[in-house]
Amino acid sequence: MAGLTLVGVGPGDPNLLTVAAVRAIEAATVVAYPVARQGAEGMAARIASPWLKNQQSHRPLLFPMVAAAEPRQMAWRYAADQLSALVATGEQVVLLCEGDASLFASCSYVLLDLAQRYPNCPTAVIPGITAVAAAAAAAATSLGMAWPLALQQEGLLIKSTPNNVEEMEILLDQAKASGTVLALLKLGQRWIWLQPLLEVRGLLNTSLFAQRVGWPDQLLATADQVPAAEKPYFSLLLIRQSWPEVLP
Repeated sequence: MAGLTLVGVGPGDPNLLTVAAVRAIEAATVVAYPVARQGAEGMAARIASPWLKNQQSHRPLLFPMVAAAEPRQMAWRYAADQLSALVATGEQVVLLCEGDASLFASCSYVLLDLAQRYPNCPTAVIPGITAVAAAAAAAATSLGMAWPLALQQEGLLIKSTPNNVEEMEILLDQAKASGTVLALLKLGQRWIWLQPLLEVRGLLNTSLFAQRVGWPDQLLATADQVPAAEKPYFSLLLIRQSWPEVLP
C-alpha cells in the first residue's frame, strides 16, 4: 500500500536500527534522505546503506543547516511537496532520519507541514535510538561505567547546550535541586567555556562526553579526559550531579 514512513535510523551504527526500521526500508520503492548541501552524502543514508537496494529510487532532500528561518521553511515545504506527490503516484516512500524521527529531527518539520497541507497523505513514524541513549549504553561497554540515564523518580532533560556561562549556571543549579540528569547536545565551541565551569563545580570526572556516537571514529570518555577546545556539532554531554537514595 502506498504511503510515507519517517524512519529513525539511530545515531550511526547500522546495528542499532530497529527491526521495524529495516523492514520499512526494505519494503520501500523510494528512499528519501536529508543532505546538508547539494551533492553531499546523507548521514542517515550512510547509516541505512546495508539495507538500501539498487532497484529503489534514492532521493536526497536538501535541509540547509542555517539559522535563517526562510531557507529552512522552504526546504521543509519542498520536501513535503515531493514526498506527498510520490505517495500520490502509488510509491511506498521512506524518509530516513538520523537518530529518532521525533527528537530534534528535521523530518519532524516535514511531518508538521504534511499534516497541515496534505492531511490525506498516509503517514507513519518509526522511532530510532537516540545518541543520548546510545552514549549512556556505550559507557558500560566501552568504559566499564554504569551510566543509567535516569533512575526511579529522577528527571531527564535533553536540550541544546546553553549559549553562555550564566544560562549554564542556572541550568546546573536547577538540575541539582530537582535531581535531574542533563543531556546537552551540540556542544561545539561551547565546550571551550563549559569544561572549565564543570571543573570548578567538581563535575568533570562524573560527566560523560560523547562525540559521533555509533560511528567508527566515536569518542567516548569522562569529561575530565577531554580538553577545553571546540568540538564537532555531533557531540554531547551527560551530567549527573547526584544519585537516588535507594541504590543496590
